[in-house]
Amino acid sequence: FAGFDAYFTSRTLENNRRNVWFAEYWEENFNCKLMSSSKKEDTSRKCTGKERIGMDSKYEQEGKVQFVIDAVYAMAHALHNMQKDLCPDYSGICPEMDLAGGKKLLKYIRSVSFNGSAGTSVTFNRNGDAPGRYDLFQYQMNNNSSPGYKVVGQWMDTLQLNLEELQWPKGELEIPSSVCSLPCRTGQRKKMVKGMPCCWHCEPCDGYQYQYDETSCKLCAFDMRPNPNRTACQPIPIVKLEWHSPWAVIPVFLAMLGIIATIFVMATFIRYNDTPIVRASGRELSYVLLTGIFLCYIITFLMIAKPDVAVCSFRRIFLGLGMCISYAALLTKTNRIYRIFEQGKTSVTAPRLISPTSQLAITSSLISVQLLGVFIWFGVDPPNTIVDYDEQKTMNPDQARGVLKCDITDLQIICSLGYSILLMVTCTVYAIKTRGVPENFNEAKPIGFTMYTTCIVWLAFIPIFFGTAQSAEKLYIQTTTLTISMNLSASVALGMLYMPKVYVIIFHPELNVQKRKRSFKAVVTAATMSSRLSHKPSDRPNGEAKTELCENVDPNSPAAKKKYVNYNDLVI
Repeated sequence: FAGFDAYFTSRTLENNRRNVWFAEYWEENFNCKLMSSSKKEDTSRKCTGKERIGMDSKYEQEGKVQFVIDAVYAMAHALHNMQKDLCPDYSGICPEMDLAGGKKLLKYIRSVSFNGSAGTSVTFNRNGDAPGRYDLFQYQMNNNSSPGYKVVGQWMDTLQLNLEELQWPKGELEIPSSVCSLPCRTGQRKKMVKGMPCCWHCEPCDGYQYQYDETSCKLCAFDMRPNPNRTACQPIPIVKLEWHSPWAVIPVFLAMLGIIATIFVMATFIRYNDTPIVRASGRELSYVLLTGIFLCYIITFLMIAKPDVAVCSFRRIFLGLGMCISYAALLTKTNRIYRIFEQGKTSVTAPRLISPTSQLAITSSLISVQLLGVFIWFGVDPPNTIVDYDEQKTMNPDQARGVLKCDITDLQIICSLGYSILLMVTCTVYAIKTRGVPENFNEAKPIGFTMYTTCIVWLAFIPIFFGTAQSAEKLYIQTTTLTISMNLSASVALGMLYMPKVYVIIFHPELNVQKRKRSFKAVVTAATMSSRLSHKPSDRPNGEAKTELCENVDPNSPAAKKKYVNYNDLVI
């Protein structure tokens, strides 16, 4: 403002006495002292009064001069408008204006509107503030001129920015982001920076967490997992052992072969039910044993079937029942053989409970123990299905699966099979005790080989079953291992005990003929002596010992007739 500069630079100590602060300004501007009582202590030079502002000192107009001028004009316009309204017939201040007061004057000040010293409009808002006016500068590097600030816009109620005048680093044309932190992506939460409300770090919701809101993640329920973008939870898929799975195909194939073979053997025995070989095998226990073998194969289909209450109930019943029936029948057979030949060494009287009816009763009592345990299990813990979400809950939620299965623990499975394993071990002990009896008299040795092989199978089963308890494939490995072990046990018994007999019945019927009757004492004594003489085969011709033993008995004597027993009742 040139007018203000001309006025202010012409001010001296003589023509500006009304301003009480002008003397102090004079001392500061010219770095001198007007009198000895001056408060300025950093100089000893005295002012002459002839100094001139802008000539003897550096002068630059104060930046707020514009606002002072506009403020004076605002007051003048307000007084003028007030005088026009309150004193229309007076050339000066009338009594009404004199008594108006400051509040009425403030009302007129806020209502003024005029062009200020800078050529812009001067107005006030309802709060008495003048509208903001700002020029926006950008420091620019220019090849044609020296670097400096350049006006690129202004603010007057709204932003007015000339984007074409702006320069960005490296000559980029796109406007750079002017934020402390970019928005977080979906599935990430904001971790606020302490003391900086507009700044944050983005952290992903990991594991089984989902994005609950902008600043927090929450854990999904135990049966849920986060969706792909982690904005919500979704149910974990439920799986079971499928029929087409490789873990199921092999056991099912073995079971089907075993069922076909078992039905074939059973049909053969029924067809030739009255032939000597079938009768000598102990028909009643043979059918019981074949039934147990058949159930061992059937359990494979129950273990792979989709679990429900009915399937789980049948699993509990038949899981150990097939093995229990098989080994109860074998134990009864081996025990009968052992008792017959042990008592025959000291007495000519036949042991008790060796008739077919007695054998069935003993076998039934052994099987009833297993059934009693199962019924108690039903009462204590009724069968039902569960979905196990922990078995296949992997670190990656996308691979998590819920396993549909029966509510049967590993310990309960072993307990269900424990009684059958006890029968198997006991049967193996009797098979070992009767291993010295010649095979011409009984099938103790095939039973022994069957039990030895079965024990090896189940000794291999136990470490595999419990060794995979922590595996993600636990359901598949344990089910496959259990079903294959039962299939192998049944196949060993079927192959070693019945296939040779079926072979003779079908392909060598000439061997399936009635044996001559011999006394019980003669048969047992022959077996005992044959075992002893087998260590000295060179002493006598083959079969001589047995011939002499049999010839010592007169089959026509009355006493001997009471001792006659059917050979078919001894060969079991």
